[in-house]
Amino acid sequence: MSRQHASRIGEGRTLLGSASGGQLREFLRHAVEALASLPSAYTASVHGLQPVKRYEAFHAVLARDAGDSLAVMELVLAQPALSSQLIDNLNASMHLRAVLTDLFLIDEILKGARIELSSVDPT
Repeated sequence: MSRQHASRIGEGRTLLGSASGGQLREFLRHAVEALASLPSAYTASVHGLQPVKRYEAFHAVLARDAGDSLAVMELVLAQPALSSQLIDNLNASMHLRAVLTDLFLIDEILKGARIELSSVDPT
């Protein structure tokens, strides 16, 4: 990235048409795809864990947070130009932060479940 390009980004100028703008759109498209599959991936990951009702209730939270994040990211992708300020605002979105926190929570729960399962005596 050239010094001139970096200064334009720092000023909140558009990234559309630049190599980094195209890469950014591609990254956002991948993130949208991942978010869209998150509720079903969660269901597969917690299959068999107890208490089932608690995991089902959290599924609703995760699906809602993922859906809200999808709406925000798709709105950004729909813009003809992506500026650094627009991306900064996307990064600050409480919707994205909520789904990230959901993921951190599930990651810790699944780590604990794996440890529990591996310590069960198979005899």
